[in-house]
Amino acid sequence: MMNRVALLIGGNQGDRQRLIEEATALIAKRIGAVLLASHIHETEPWGDFGGERPPAFLNRALLVATALGAHEVLREALAIESDLGRVRPGDVGAGIAGACAGLRAGVECSPETGELSEGLRGGRSEECSERYSMGYCTPSPLRGTPPVPGGELGRTYHSRTMDIDLIFWNDEVIDTPDLQIPHPRAHQRRFVLEPLAEIMPDYKHPLLGLTVSEMLSRLDA
Repeated sequence: MMNRVALLIGGNQGDRQRLIEEATALIAKRIGAVLLASHIHETEPWGDFGGERPPAFLNRALLVATALGAHEVLREALAIESDLGRVRPGDVGAGIAGACAGLRAGVECSPETGELSEGLRGGRSEECSERYSMGYCTPSPLRGTPPVPGGELGRTYHSRTMDIDLIFWNDEVIDTPDLQIPHPRAHQRRFVLEPLAEIMPDYKHPLLGLTVSEMLSRLDA
């Protein structure tokens, strides 16, 4: 059985257009056939970049048919990011993207729940899961937590050559320590929904029950 995965790829460093095309080609080679690809969208940076004024991002949505499992796709996506020059701040290697961004504020997050633990100063989680080590140090929206306006609590974003996010996987919900699908913040992000609406406007979010077009229209409301 072939799986269908919706990916969002993008970056704001280097030759952005070339990197988008290279990422698309590597995904087709290493993950699976690209069934649909959106136009390339240029968007302003979203979230807190720690006071820097980063360049605009280029983003593209892809619908890919793959024989791989979801975690295998995640590993390939991280490897492609690395091959295209992405360096994650505080990288701790092998599929783990770095220390929790909450440590910048002198707090630590649980890799299991994402809850912030006050009073943990100067320490470092031994093994943050992928979503929290990338700075998602908030309880999972998949567990009914309201979104944090303007970005994730305690997260500082960084410019990057390439980012590959798994947004949807078939019509399934995946909630494990290292992978959450649907992407827990996709419904909040115009830069995700606009390219997705080009290629799968009628896809219905398996948790929210809204189509991609409906989620996008709610951002305009």
